[in-house]
Amino acid sequence: MAKDKVVLAYSGGLDTTAIIPWLKENYGYEVICCCVDCGQGEELDGLEERARYCGASKLYIEDITDSFAEDYIIPCVMADAVYENKYLLGTSMARPGIAKKLVEIARKEDAVAICHGATGKGNDQIRFELSIKALAPDIEIIAPWRDDKWTLESRQDEIDYCKAHGIDLPFDVDESYSRDRNLWHISHEGLELEDPSLEPDYKHLLVLSKTPQEAPDEAEEVTMTFEAGVPTSVNGRQMKAADIIRELNRLGGKHGIGIIDIVENRVVGMKSRGVYETPGGTILMEAHRQLEELCIDRATMEEKKNIGNKLAQVVYEGKWFTPLSEALRAFVLSTQTYVTGQVKFRLYKGNIIKAGTTSPYSLYSESLASFTTGDQYDHHDAQGFITLFGLPLKVRAQMLEHVEKKAKFR
Repeated sequence: MAKDKVVLAYSGGLDTTAIIPWLKENYGYEVICCCVDCGQGEELDGLEERARYCGASKLYIEDITDSFAEDYIIPCVMADAVYENKYLLGTSMARPGIAKKLVEIARKEDAVAICHGATGKGNDQIRFELSIKALAPDIEIIAPWRDDKWTLESRQDEIDYCKAHGIDLPFDVDESYSRDRNLWHISHEGLELEDPSLEPDYKHLLVLSKTPQEAPDEAEEVTMTFEAGVPTSVNGRQMKAADIIRELNRLGGKHGIGIIDIVENRVVGMKSRGVYETPGGTILMEAHRQLEELCIDRATMEEKKNIGNKLAQVVYEGKWFTPLSEALRAFVLSTQTYVTGQVKFRLYKGNIIKAGTTSPYSLYSESLASFTTGDQYDHHDAQGFITLFGLPLKVRAQMLEHVEKKAKFR
């Protein structure tokens, strides 16, 4: 009689390696590993051999990097979704895409359960499980760290358990930073970061970036274009979203952009401290903000800021596949119709310095904004609030009329 199957979210690290024999021993399942590639690069090398050596019957390596960029990252960039004013949601955005792929593999393999290695202290257990429940409510979820059968309390316990089951791999008992890497960012937790009074050891910690002090002494100019809120090119090169992020990571890492040290409030109620490297993401979000300054009116921008904050909270809490998330993203998408244009900026020692923004849909009028009296603005208009607050509508209508006329004569 064939055994029931479980799909394990597999990274190749010590935790998920120890889970393979643990699942077989305690549940009697056939273990199918699934590693979802969100742009973590060389971390995936050698996983096929490792998974089979540890007792898995099969390993899927599923590349969702393009989907991660287009379906999760870009909607959050459009929303300017930032959790607690600093965190650009690098891990949070990846989890729903991973969970969706785990469900697809579970359906393909006719598995009865999905297992993840997230601990009971963190946010990821919530993000994985809410997404799985939303997509496949009939599939059982196994979370070893919350399971009474899981008695391993340290890395040494896990190493000993693996060896007792014939698995001898060069895992280091000495703890290093706990890291999560994907196309968008890399996060660091643990070691000296667990004490907020201590400065991060950046020479030991950084992977994608130089510190601003080590960055070049010469600024570098960058030009980006957007169409309806979506980035389309960097320095004249048309690229898909994932490649744009890769290029911005290279540029941002070189110039010390996007290194943040924060204490955040986890969903489970505790505070945690981490250092995040998000060089390309920091640049992309700032460039998008600069273009929106020209293209979105005041009232919409005010409401969009509230929506962006709410979406950041929803994504952080693992509620991507919810009606609220869909509604928030639909509002944001509706604001991006005219967010088209070119943004120039300079990168210099951790700074993104604005160097000029243009858009065919710009709501900025030099005649109106000039300190000298322009031909479109009558100072008597300020006598009535209705006329005053109607000015943005007037300017937008004139812009659309101008664009439509140009289109007719092409």
